[in-house]
Amino acid sequence: MASKELMDLLNKSIARELQVAIQYMWQHVQWSGVKGFAVQGELKSTAITEMKHAEKIAERLFYLGGIPTTKPEPIFVGTALKEMIEKDKKDEEGAIQLYKQVVELARKEGDETTNRIFREILEDEEEHHDTFTSLLEEI
Repeated sequence: MASKELMDLLNKSIARELQVAIQYMWQHVQWSGVKGFAVQGELKSTAITEMKHAEKIAERLFYLGGIPTTKPEPIFVGTALKEMIEKDKKDEEGAIQLYKQVVELARKEGDETTNRIFREILEDEEEHHDTFTSLLEEI
């Protein structure tokens, strides 16, 4: 059975994934113009990926005996494209740190499935961070 600490981290991860899924979705809807057009598709695709992460983590948490949260972390849409992408980059940095914690704790507890799931998600989050970093260079 997973520790309370690991289950709390999984719920924190779900709240984070719900936050950015909604955040990126509303950001993609909001932006127009040449710069916005270049960013819209990336935000939409990333939002869908983040929702899939939330679902995968929730399924794992439920399997481990926990109840997945339905409350996202605070959502930030923004009013300027650069401000929005800077916040998104920071959110991805936070996810990378959090998911490294989950991987380490799961490894310590011998939970190979959670470890594998989060290593896969971590790879996606690093790609998202790279995308937002690249977008900031172009804005």
